[in-house]
Amino acid sequence: MKLVTYRASIEDEARLGVLKDDLVIDVQALGAVNDVDMPDTMLGLIDAGKPALAALQDMLVSKRVPVNISVNFSNAIICAPIPRPRKNIWGIGLNYTEHIAESARALDTSKELPQKPVLFSKPPTAVIGQGEPIHHNSKMTKQLDWEVELAVILGSGGKNITKSDAMKHVFGYSVIIDVSARDNRRAGQWIFSKGQDTFAPFGPCIVTSDEIKDPHNLVLWLTKNNEEKQRSNTKFMLFDVPSLISDISTGMTVEPGDIIATGTPSGVGAGRDPQEWMWPGDIIEACVEGIGTLRHPIINATPSGEV
Repeated sequence: MKLVTYRASIEDEARLGVLKDDLVIDVQALGAVNDVDMPDTMLGLIDAGKPALAALQDMLVSKRVPVNISVNFSNAIICAPIPRPRKNIWGIGLNYTEHIAESARALDTSKELPQKPVLFSKPPTAVIGQGEPIHHNSKMTKQLDWEVELAVILGSGGKNITKSDAMKHVFGYSVIIDVSARDNRRAGQWIFSKGQDTFAPFGPCIVTSDEIKDPHNLVLWLTKNNEEKQRSNTKFMLFDVPSLISDISTGMTVEPGDIIATGTPSGVGAGRDPQEWMWPGDIIEACVEGIGTLRHPIINATPSGEV
C-alpha cells in the first residue's frame, strides 16, 4: 500500500490517507463506514501494527469505499508522511563507495571505507512535505547541496536487534532529500550542516514493506532544474538496511516511527568540478523507484536587510 498524510483543502486538518488508483481515501473514514476502528495519523497506524494494516488492506479489496471519503490525488495537498517525527531522523553518511571518494576529494573526509556506519541526525523541525520550499539563507550558507536517499521507516522498536531479525522491524520506505549546508560543518560535527529548517524534504508517501520486495535493488536519482545530477541503485550501499538497523540499535533503542535516511550516491554538488550549489529559483526533484518523486523549489530566506 501507498500511504500518505494529506489535506483535502488548505483549511482542512492533515489526515491519514491510502492511495488507490488516482484517489486518496481517508483511512479513518473508510474504517467508520465498515465498522472498523482505524487511526487518523501515520504514527497512529504504525503504532496499531500489522493487524491495522491487514484490516486496511482487506477493506480496500473487499469492502465498500464511498465516493465522499476520497479526494482526487491531483487535488489533494500532500504533506510529509510523518509531518512531525517523534525524534530525530537517523542520517547515514558515506554509505556509497563513489560518494566516499568524492567526499574525500571535496570535503576532506577520509578516503578509507568506514568500518561501521557513520551516523548523524536531522531534527523533526527539518521535515517538509511535497512541494514545500527549501530555504536558502545566504547569511548562513553559500554551499547548499543536495542528496537523494532511500528512507526506512520502522514499525517496531527494540535494542540489540540482530541483522537476521532487522527486516521484521521495517514498516515501509519513502524518499528523503538530505539537504546540506557544506560550509556549516563545525569541527567535524554535521548536525548544523544537516539539520536546519527545511533540510529534510520527506515523502511523498510511505510504501509498506510488503510492496518493496528488495530495498537493495532500487534506482534512485535527482535532478536540478531538469538536469540529472545523481543516478544510482541502492544495491551499491556499503551498509545495507539490516546492518543499519542492527548497528543503531546496539547503542540506542529504536522505536516505532523512527526514520533512517540510508545515505546518498555520488553526484552531489560538492563533488563536482566546478562545484555546484542550490540557489533561489532552482527546482530540485528526487525519486526512488517504486516509491515516488519529491519536487521542491529553493527560495530566498535571508533575513531582510542581510546578504
